[in-house]
Amino acid sequence: MLDIRRIRTETDTIKANLSKRGEDVAKIDALLAIDETRREKQTEWEGLRAEQNRLGPQIAAAKKAGEDATAILERSGELKARLASLDGELKSLDPEQEALLSKLPNLVLDDVPAGGEECNAELRGANKPLREFDFEPKAHWDLAAHLGLFDTERGAKLSGSGFVLYTGVGARLQRALINYMLDLHTTVHGYTELGVPYLLTRESVTASGHIVKFAPEMYHDAESDQFFVPTAEPALVNVHRGELLEPGVLPLKYVAHTPCWRREAGAAGKDTRGLQRVHQFDKVEIFQYTLPEASAAAQDEMVQQACAVLDGLEIPHRLLLLAAGDTSFSMARTIDIEAWAPGVGKWLEVSSASDGTDFQARRANIRFRREAGAKPEFPHLLNASGTALARVYAALLETHQNADGSVTIPAALRPYLGGLETLEPK
Repeated sequence: MLDIRRIRTETDTIKANLSKRGEDVAKIDALLAIDETRREKQTEWEGLRAEQNRLGPQIAAAKKAGEDATAILERSGELKARLASLDGELKSLDPEQEALLSKLPNLVLDDVPAGGEECNAELRGANKPLREFDFEPKAHWDLAAHLGLFDTERGAKLSGSGFVLYTGVGARLQRALINYMLDLHTTVHGYTELGVPYLLTRESVTASGHIVKFAPEMYHDAESDQFFVPTAEPALVNVHRGELLEPGVLPLKYVAHTPCWRREAGAAGKDTRGLQRVHQFDKVEIFQYTLPEASAAAQDEMVQQACAVLDGLEIPHRLLLLAAGDTSFSMARTIDIEAWAPGVGKWLEVSSASDGTDFQARRANIRFRREAGAKPEFPHLLNASGTALARVYAALLETHQNADGSVTIPAALRPYLGGLETLEPK
């Protein structure tokens, strides 16, 4: 959530920043109009309340002296009525202002380009030469059918289109990838693993900001008013919701594996074959709570850590800096990591590493002290996929396929598959 005090004092700067996202800046004027009215009424309330407090002793003194207190009592009654009226007006204005504030996205950082997806900028090309095949590389769904790894038809029979049934060694490969990623982030990168709930309350997805723009994408149980996690990010935001963190605890670094559920409502018919776009997929998420001045370095670190997953799997990847209009609601800067999938001939997004600055911390009322007795501040919260499995699974199969339809297992993954070196049809 943005700071209303900053909106008051840096109005033009805020408007220019939101314009980079394509936001309607008229909502800032509407917010400030409510804010001005609310502040005027608050000032009036405080002045009348102070006058009312002064009248009490005057009434007591007049009665004690046997003097006529009628005028003072009449004024006290007028003040009481006006204060009650102002209380009602303020109670209606406060949530109105809060509602407008809660719908304003985060401010993007200065180096984020304006515009939508078409304005995304390549930060770094492929980290290694793309493999040259002496045969026509197959798409991952053809390889999976040949090797018996997953079954989209039976997945659809169970749950509808966009759901996948992993089978045999294909299910084991999925589990191997999860364990490989978790071990890398916990033993090498220094994250603490958390096992988070897969259902979140409305309060949790409101605090993370997902409820504002991402609500149509989330699966929702109406009876309990709970949301299936679209990623572990909103859960990890809320681990310390409403807390004041003690001096010296930052940075906090968490990693969690969850299934993720997304409706993909706006992507009907787009890249839906195989594992490119599904409604349920597994993901390993890395998350940091940092000092404000450390968040830029933390984002760079998290990009490197997500890339390390792909390096171990020997999958080529590149980096994109997302434009403002393609940056999610709660984030100030996002770097996408895309893996090359030679069978489909595409770069597939497998991770987004994002700096949310203090936006989610404000929404979730998470604060910290630098030292005992110091003024509480808001930490910066960052997240990155470390990584999303469905597309990494696809890129792995396509990158390491052989002419006979078998797939060579990268050395880093073999210990998680009992030493298996090659996926071959039975």
